[in-house]
Amino acid sequence: MISQRALNRATLARQLLLRRHAMSPLRAIEHLVGLQAQAPFAPYFGLWSRLESFEPKELADLLLGREVVRITLMRGTVHLVSAADCLAIRPLIQPMLTRALTARRLEGLDHEAVVAEGRALLTERPLSVKAMTPLLAERFPDADSAAPPVILRWLLPMVQVPPRAVWGKAGDAVLTPVEAWLGRDLDPSPDPQALLARYLAAFGPATIADMQAWSGLTGLRAAVARMDLADLGGGLLDLPDAPRPDEDTPAPVRLVAPFDNLVLSHADRTRVISDEHRKRVITINGQVLGTVLVDGYVRGIWKRTAATVTVTLFGPGPREEIEAEALALLAFAEPGRKPVVRFD
Repeated sequence: MISQRALNRATLARQLLLRRHAMSPLRAIEHLVGLQAQAPFAPYFGLWSRLESFEPKELADLLLGREVVRITLMRGTVHLVSAADCLAIRPLIQPMLTRALTARRLEGLDHEAVVAEGRALLTERPLSVKAMTPLLAERFPDADSAAPPVILRWLLPMVQVPPRAVWGKAGDAVLTPVEAWLGRDLDPSPDPQALLARYLAAFGPATIADMQAWSGLTGLRAAVARMDLADLGGGLLDLPDAPRPDEDTPAPVRLVAPFDNLVLSHADRTRVISDEHRKRVITINGQVLGTVLVDGYVRGIWKRTAATVTVTLFGPGPREEIEAEALALLAFAEPGRKPVVRFD
């Protein structure tokens, strides 16, 4: 069986966190199968922690050029993915999103009619939920006005259009159908095994439970059984030729982004964070704080306010290395301003 430390190092290697890589942001986003993106600017820090010489304008240009998009995908959360992955992954995730809507029991409305009206309305011009709500209420006057936007959230594939999440800009979440934004249709025959193989390439080795926790999908056992995978014991599966570094491979200090998939994409997350520390990273109101990796494991949290980074360690740690990484983060996020790093 693979040891816990070797599992940690394999995961960090797949997550591009054992060293910074000379890789384009688009290629990194596709390798990682997207970046979780409830916080608009979190993906910028996710790429900064993984890539050499990454600049915010590179990702901003990808958003403005419609090469990457923000859309509800895995686990029903907003992800930043490439346009190609948006078209391929959303159809695979849709059954999970449909079940999530069913659980809300929004009865008395024709869901197909709501989707048709919403598609026409939002194709004409992108709208925020606040702006679309009264317009949909006019079309469905007998329904609770809050219901049609909820139906669209789960059933109509919509992207959040710029300036939302463009570095240095501010903007509400304004939505339009995927096909209207990208000028292409969703993949009519997406391959679930290809998605699972990509998950293993970015997050493996992993169990079927891990795959389900990451994707939100169920019934994956049959698809996995048809794949040519290495069995590492203890339910852990992997691509046969995927990198599995020695457990003694050095792991540098890293400040990992808020909402980063590193701490959200396994059923058993102890490969990178203890159950005790996870309670301090994922808050009761659903926030996922930025984390400090020391020797490959989460040993603290960080927060940024303008040109100040405040670090809270969960125990002893290499403060000089952490401070150096925090200063590098501030040089990236707040160039030209006097940086301040504080330890709580």
